[in-house]
Amino acid sequence: MTRVFILMMDSFGIGGAPDASDFGDGGAATFEHIAAAHPDLNIPNLISLGLVNAAQDATGQPIRLMPKSSPTMNLPAAFGHMKEMSRDKDTVSGHWEMAGLPNLKGWGHFKPDYPSFPPELIENICQEAGLSGILGNKAASGTVIIQELGEEHIRSGKPICYTSADSCFQIAAHEEHFGLENLYRLCEIAYKHVQPYRIGRVIARPFIGEKAGEFTRTTRRRDYAAQPFGETLLDKAKNAGRRVFAIGAINDIYAHRGITDPIHAAELPGLWDATLQAMKDAPDGSLVFTNFEDFDMYYGHRRDIKGYAQALEYFDSRLPDILPLLKEDDVVFITADHGNDPAFKGTDHTREQVPVLMFGKNIRPRNLGQRDTYADLGQTAADFLDIPPLNSGKSFK
Repeated sequence: MTRVFILMMDSFGIGGAPDASDFGDGGAATFEHIAAAHPDLNIPNLISLGLVNAAQDATGQPIRLMPKSSPTMNLPAAFGHMKEMSRDKDTVSGHWEMAGLPNLKGWGHFKPDYPSFPPELIENICQEAGLSGILGNKAASGTVIIQELGEEHIRSGKPICYTSADSCFQIAAHEEHFGLENLYRLCEIAYKHVQPYRIGRVIARPFIGEKAGEFTRTTRRRDYAAQPFGETLLDKAKNAGRRVFAIGAINDIYAHRGITDPIHAAELPGLWDATLQAMKDAPDGSLVFTNFEDFDMYYGHRRDIKGYAQALEYFDSRLPDILPLLKEDDVVFITADHGNDPAFKGTDHTREQVPVLMFGKNIRPRNLGQRDTYADLGQTAADFLDIPPLNSGKSFK
């Protein structure tokens, strides 16, 4: 039986979303703008798999790269670009749509200006958690707000609560002064109280440090996502008796559903190591799904073009490690869940198309063209796995 591997390059959009202007993102193109700033971007393997072709087809704009190395991936590959049906540009919507559940109603959102959160919501959370109040209460960059309010948080014991353009309620707290388990418990309380507002996620954002300028977020982030409103690709695979390996944030994004093997890993080297180990361990018929969140968390939101370029080069350099682990019928997908253009205004996600690169020893090389929904990838994965079809999407197997 075929094994399927999905490598999600979180936020690696390729521009060209026809509705980008509706989201205030006209002209956003993550890959194109990174390539323009770094024409020597050394990603020969992604190029050989069709990434540049997919991006040029998505935007109609040429991308000229002069990588220093030659590709070492010599497998047949198909490439294309996918539009998002969901009425949001967040992580949960992108992942759920790819697994067959486009979010056509959209999420609720908190307003960006202070105070972002309804007073009754904060009152209910604080009352149950035994807190005297919160800090923040606005839309903010997570790395900026901990520098702004970290010292006051330590003095007062009040958690830092903030939101963004995504449908989220984020809570930052010091791992030692506030306590990691206390942060997780607070997020569980908040998750319960934000449900009437149709919020996609509550996110725990632990940090360390003792003074402004030195506060840094740790890798012990935890997401409390809404339950998927229907069966996902992961549910169908698990229900069919298959092993489903969820690496990195995947377990949280799908609310721990449809998963047999949750694997905690963080940062690109650790995520790659965990993915390769799963490839060794996964029996025939398995689904292995990894979210590489560094692109989004460290470089997209922080508008760090150079860091994003370096992360792409590292990702590309690890791709050949897959080759000795691939079985004859294995299929690998490389894709993304939304954009986060580091050259664009603000600090939020950007509405973009995403690449779909599909490769394996028996894949027929071709241009997949534009896909009308991310769910086409999930439907194709279900087709390869020979499990019941998803409710959305068309297979391009």
